[in-house]
Amino acid sequence: MSSIATNTRVNLIPCLRYRDAPAAIDWLCRVFGFAEHLVVPDGQGGILHAELVCGNGMIMLGSSRDEDSPYGKRMRLPRQAGGNTQSLYMVVDAVDELYARAKTAGAEMIVEIKDEDYGGRGFTCLDPEGHVWSFGSYDPWQVE
Repeated sequence: MSSIATNTRVNLIPCLRYRDAPAAIDWLCRVFGFAEHLVVPDGQGGILHAELVCGNGMIMLGSSRDEDSPYGKRMRLPRQAGGNTQSLYMVVDAVDELYARAKTAGAEMIVEIKDEDYGGRGFTCLDPEGHVWSFGSYDPWQVE
C-alpha cells in the first residue's frame, strides 16, 4: 500500500523562504500570476505561512527567520547559500507574455526565451531574492 495521497489536486508542493515575504508574495502574484490562497502574518511584519496557487499548482512560503527549529536550521536563502539547490518549473500557455512581464518587472534572465530541442518554448529567471524559476510550454504530462 502506498502512502502517497491520491485524493488531492497536487501532492508535491514546493516550500520557499524569503527575507521579505510580503514583498515576494506581491511580486509573485503580480508578475508570475499566482493568487493568494492563505496568508498568515507573523505579527512582526513577516509571514508565518503562505500558500499561493497558480492553475492547479501551489507553493508555500514564509519569512526567513533565525530560529532554532530543526527545519529553520536547515533553510537558507539562495544568496546566503551562494546559489540554489533546487528550481521550480511551471507549465504555461502564454510563455512570451510571461517572459515580457517578468523582464519588465526586473527578473534577471539566466536562460533567455527560446524554443527547446525537446519541445516547447521557455525561459529561466531569478525572482528578486534569487530563487530560480523556469517557465515553458513544454508539458511532460502530454508527451507520448
